[in-house]
Amino acid sequence: MFLKSLSLVNYKNFDSASFDFDSKINCLVGHNGVGKTNVLDSIYHLSFGKSYFNPITSQNINHDADFFVIEGSLQKNDREVHILVSARRGNKKIIKRNNKPYEKFSEHIGFIPVVMISPGDRDLILEGSETRRKFIDGVISQSDQLYLNSLIHYNKVVAQRNALLKFFAANTKFDRDTLEIYNGQMAEAGNLLFSRRKAFLKEFIPIFNTRYAEITNGKENVSIDYKSRLFEKPIGELLEENLQKDMVLQYTSVGVHKDDLSFEIEGHPIKKFGSQGQQKSFLIALKLAQFDFIKNINKANPILLLDDIFDKLDEQRVSHIVALVAQNELGQIFISDTHADRTEKVVKESNQSYKIFKL
Repeated sequence: MFLKSLSLVNYKNFDSASFDFDSKINCLVGHNGVGKTNVLDSIYHLSFGKSYFNPITSQNINHDADFFVIEGSLQKNDREVHILVSARRGNKKIIKRNNKPYEKFSEHIGFIPVVMISPGDRDLILEGSETRRKFIDGVISQSDQLYLNSLIHYNKVVAQRNALLKFFAANTKFDRDTLEIYNGQMAEAGNLLFSRRKAFLKEFIPIFNTRYAEITNGKENVSIDYKSRLFEKPIGELLEENLQKDMVLQYTSVGVHKDDLSFEIEGHPIKKFGSQGQQKSFLIALKLAQFDFIKNINKANPILLLDDIFDKLDEQRVSHIVALVAQNELGQIFISDTHADRTEKVVKESNQSYKIFKL
């Protein structure tokens, strides 16, 4: 699978732009602020129906316009597929495959497997648990429709339960029957999510360890640990035990929506004890493991988006990643960089076809 062409209208800083891509390596070069990252983000948008950097649809529309359109033509399974994502201010976003609109956007997730590596990925280490949960959910959802549907349902039920808790507090009332309905729905969906996350991490962590060892030549020991209260007790028991607390807080304080990942180096949190270089290597390994996992499940290479990759790794490490294309371990790659000569030097070494787009 590869992206053959891309057309943008009123997307972020672009009024209008069109690209015809190489099936292997594509380099977007130019000064900061010209829109290199926005091109990569539009490809991500084609895959997930939303921006990697700003999920608020209206804020991805060019300031001087009322709508945006992203169109892409892909070669997939020896067939050409056309994807369109469009949005107008005040209207619902539309996603079409071969001119047929999706009834549910979730049906599109996973059709174009994509992995983005960006400087903003540092948030996975520095920010709170929600960022790491989104990472797990994003990887699993690209290949597991049941997981994605259960996640959507679970989050909806948590929001409904939270609204009920607020209603109890505002009206000094308590409705056990309605609460039990939400508890039951949370338990059913939550147990499935917990089970799938455990299974995913059992397969994912060894892949991650291998990738980290490749990047660092096996210099340090790193680990990923799954943190969930469901290891202690079933979700139903946790909800019952924490009911009084939830009544006071007016929100649901336990469940898989509170799960987290612990990232460690030599037995200590990498957030506090890892150098910038170690953190960068950890993140690259995390994303390459994501690539490997999706590839293993789908039996096809995801599109790899490398945003400002030289900010994260030295030239030798970037060369190593690009060299994987020559070994057919990776498929189509998009690289953004401020230095055209540096980028071209690296991609030439791969002995693969490439295109350079100067923005």
